[in-house]
Amino acid sequence: MDHSVTHRSEELATLMRDRLGVRLGEGFEAKVKQAGRRLPRWARRKSTVIIEAIALEAHPKLAQQVDHKKVDKAFKELRYFLERQDVKTRRKNRFLDLIASIAFALLVTLGLVLGVMIWRGLL
Repeated sequence: MDHSVTHRSEELATLMRDRLGVRLGEGFEAKVKQAGRRLPRWARRKSTVIIEAIALEAHPKLAQQVDHKKVDKAFKELRYFLERQDVKTRRKNRFLDLIASIAFALLVTLGLVLGVMIWRGLL
């Protein structure tokens, strides 16, 4: 079994696609960039550690500079976060946010119309 940083990052990229719905981009770095704010700040920092390790791993002499403990911890925490993401809950929350936005816009519009009607003496 291959335990390279690149191979493990591809597993995380697959989890991002499945759990966060990040479809665009090929590879881990592109998935992180597309995920944007769907990832918490700490997860973006951990992904930066992994991206730097991937860049160092590509060169044989620089691969010795990879801090494997730090990279393993980043992988462990990101995997834990991504595995706990629920696709159904994320969709439900997005739908409820859309309904709340529409309801708020309608309420404000109705309030403005009533305010103008009272101001003009129509009510």
